[in-house]
Amino acid sequence: MNHTEKQEAPTALVTGGAKRIGAEIVKQLHQAGFRVGIHCHHSVKEANALAAQLNDVRNHSATVLVADLTVKTSIMDLIPNLLDWAGGLTLLVNNASLFAKTSTEFLDEKTWDDLFTINVKAPFWLSHQAFPALSNNQGAIINITDIHSKKPLKGYSAYCQTKAALTMQTKSLAREFAPRVRVNAIAPGAIAWPLNDNELSTESQAKIIEKTPLKRHGCPVDIAKALLALVDNSFITGQVLAVDGGREIV
Repeated sequence: MNHTEKQEAPTALVTGGAKRIGAEIVKQLHQAGFRVGIHCHHSVKEANALAAQLNDVRNHSATVLVADLTVKTSIMDLIPNLLDWAGGLTLLVNNASLFAKTSTEFLDEKTWDDLFTINVKAPFWLSHQAFPALSNNQGAIINITDIHSKKPLKGYSAYCQTKAALTMQTKSLAREFAPRVRVNAIAPGAIAWPLNDNELSTESQAKIIEKTPLKRHGCPVDIAKALLALVDNSFITGQVLAVDGGREIV
């Protein structure tokens, strides 16, 4: 594949793109004509299956990039590897996130460090590294934050702080990178219920839905559609779009 062929379609890199919200973002971008770099860490099997599915639709339209976002050297390989494959970059989606409980009595240092590295430092480093390639295409960065960057979630103090930092990073880099690259964010509400150690009881889920004006749970496709809207509108930067069924106004 020559360089001209590589540049024919817009290209996106989606971190944490193998499952859940990230996978839906990948699918919707691909459907909109993007070639997609699917980043993953542990979910290599799911990422490869998703890439194979997309490549069956359009050959050479998806690739898998494996990186540990707690390790800076691993993070810094992502953009060069994507550019080797695609030749350019139009959109960076910083979706990968660590969601972990933290006790106010004892804060495990590793959990604290991992939360800030994955949720704050990695998007910052990737954004700066991607800037030259994005600026060549009047590209964009979209960060996935959380409605709890404004309203703290009990038991998740450190996590909420990281998402507040990512919100400010979005606004700060929008100023730093203007006018060549736009930077926005999406703040999901109740979209995909947390799993494993963070799993919520049926009662807790019902309470969240009761506090949501639209009285229902959202879907990953709601986030992906909002993201496409931000990509398509070239006069929006520095904004955080809440996709939360109205919870922000309650």
